[in-house]
Amino acid sequence: MEWTKPSMMRQQEVEVSLPRFKMEETYDMKSLLISMGMEDVFDGQKVNLSGMSPNNDLVVTKVIHKAFVEVNEEGTEAAAATGIFMEGSSRWIPPVFNADHPFLFFIRHNPTKSILFYGRFCSP
Repeated sequence: MEWTKPSMMRQQEVEVSLPRFKMEETYDMKSLLISMGMEDVFDGQKVNLSGMSPNNDLVVTKVIHKAFVEVNEEGTEAAAATGIFMEGSSRWIPPVFNADHPFLFFIRHNPTKSILFYGRFCSP
């Protein structure tokens, strides 16, 4: 997707107002991993995890993935602590983004530019 490339973006200071929210999802990954060809690790007759157990008696029975993100006052206060307050008629006022409607969010690891988590918030 072209719009997700950093070269298509520009840096802009913005005042952001987000609702408090917590999202949590749990996924059973076994069927997905089997469909991707990772079958042997779940089969006690085929699995070889001898590097993890000298008895070679290990078999994977379940793989669970849990994702969690929370936005609350502590996050907002931490961002507000970097605010700059000025007086005068020529001060710059940043644009405001008030997330009082459904929105998408992304959490990106800046050094690698990898998207670590993304979600859709639908009910502010």
